[in-house]
Amino acid sequence: MHTMTTVSEVLSKLKSEGYTVDFNLKENCLVCGGDTPDIDPEDFVVDRHFRFEGVSDPGDEAIVYAISSEKHGLKGTLINAYGVYSDPLSARMIKALAAH
Repeated sequence: MHTMTTVSEVLSKLKSEGYTVDFNLKENCLVCGGDTPDIDPEDFVVDRHFRFEGVSDPGDEAIVYAISSEKHGLKGTLINAYGVYSDPLSARMIKALAAH
């Protein structure tokens, strides 16, 4: 079995599995643009996540989330830094993203 070692490999694999929406993170919801409404924490689940740790640069640390929303009929990915470079989030968003 091939181990995926880069963010681009993971994103390609997830896209082939139907995770086609590129989610963006706001403090208290997910946004995917267009005519799609913002998605509240109680309206999505994290199906899987992949953590990447920068060997020499903390700026390379990121988490790729595979997210689905049955309510909105969407599957997509979210990339977020962690540690000092992470975005400020509400307690509801932290709980939703940690529930994997």
